[in-house]
Amino acid sequence: MTQTQDVYERLAAFLDSLPAGFPRTESGVEIRILKRLFTEEEAALACHLAMWPEPVETIAQKAGRLSHELADVLYEMSRKGLIGRSDRSEGPMYTAAQYVIGIWEYHVNDLDEGLIKDMNEYIPSLFDAMTRIKTQQLRTIPIGASLESQAAVMPYEDARQLIEKQRKILVAPCICRKEHTMIGKGCGKLKEACLVFSSGAYFYEKNGIGRSITKEEALDILRQAEEQGLVLQPSNAQRIMNICLCCGDCCQVLKAFKRYPKPAQFVHSNYYATVRADECIACEICLERCQMDAIQMKDDVAEIDPNRCIGCGLCVTTCGTQAIKLIRKDEKDCHVPPADIVETYMRIAQERGLIK
Repeated sequence: MTQTQDVYERLAAFLDSLPAGFPRTESGVEIRILKRLFTEEEAALACHLAMWPEPVETIAQKAGRLSHELADVLYEMSRKGLIGRSDRSEGPMYTAAQYVIGIWEYHVNDLDEGLIKDMNEYIPSLFDAMTRIKTQQLRTIPIGASLESQAAVMPYEDARQLIEKQRKILVAPCICRKEHTMIGKGCGKLKEACLVFSSGAYFYEKNGIGRSITKEEALDILRQAEEQGLVLQPSNAQRIMNICLCCGDCCQVLKAFKRYPKPAQFVHSNYYATVRADECIACEICLERCQMDAIQMKDDVAEIDPNRCIGCGLCVTTCGTQAIKLIRKDEKDCHVPPADIVETYMRIAQERGLIK
């Protein structure tokens, strides 16, 4: 193994030691991805960062380098979307970035066909690893209009309430739809479809990824998502960092789970849809709206496969006869999200055996 290869192998191992993981493959496509994104110096330096913010001086000490040598390097790495950065009064603080969600999404503005090709080769391995753990990074909540008849909706299940709580909101391009469009497989749906909040919004804004918006604009984006049949996927936490607005054509998460016969078992959702057969008029609009291929027609009546339904509510909002409704799962089967994203990643790390 050459010295060059060794530094990328070390980086791959380091990224795999983070909660979200970076699984290895027989083809080595993950190493090709890292070589596209990191220089050798950047790859070596990234291995010295932690999941919590640290100043340049601490990172320099761990790397055996001088602080003044690394200040500009770390800043440029954060600008390139290779590591995280938070700007504080005492100076910038840097964190390790996971590959997904993280480094991949940070490159939405500088994709090229080579990176897209490698990423699409890598995605099956990446998501197969995700299915082996219980806690996912995202969850699914219903479109707001589909919940109007629900007696009790938890605040973390209501997209409008989640947005109303935010002080800083940014919208960024959806990397999934952008990469599909670049290779001629785009769906034509909403391009600015990733809502980012809090510290993540500041990082995105300062790195030129997306634009800041008001709560009213964010709510209008939710309205467009409902019209276009997009699934709401916020962070798997009660205090969210983002909401992704996803389609089954481009979203790599939904596409990956859709490959399995029972995608519902991998998705954190507290609802499922049912059909009142005597009120169904066989218009088949719900078939078009469903992003998980969960609905089929049987004897001119829509029939929903509970193993495929992820409770997004898209079928409910366009059912003219109100034959479809969302049902809340039994409380013992409901998913209570972790309090915040830190707890989410702690759970993932425990499930992967990274910590006790």
